[in-house]
Amino acid sequence: QVQLVESGGGSVQAGGSLRLSCAASGVTSIGYCMGWFRQAPGKEREFVPSISTYGTTNFIDSVKGRFTISRDNAKNSVDLQMNSLQPEDSATYYCVAVRGNCLRPRDQSAFQYWGQGTQVTVSA
Repeated sequence: QVQLVESGGGSVQAGGSLRLSCAASGVTSIGYCMGWFRQAPGKEREFVPSISTYGTTNFIDSVKGRFTISRDNAKNSVDLQMNSLQPEDSATYYCVAVRGNCLRPRDQSAFQYWGQGTQVTVSA
């Protein structure tokens, strides 16, 4: 049974930082593409970043230069460091994983496993 558990969400003022973590159980993260999606109220779910087993990353344009993604294959975890947060970053953030390479990282249907989500709120 694969489980992804997110932590680290919360509330912050614009310009602040948060770090989200995702712990994977029931699977070794090696050999899995992992990433994050987010969904704000009334909006469609959107891709944020992804990271391959070997560290290749992909980011949505709006977070480039502000967010970084990293993974610890020994701990089966992936982190999302979010800096210079803006109100438009407010959303529920979901950790995702799929076995294999990051072939279609921006396509949510490509990901087999999803966490329960963690809320990020950025106030102006």
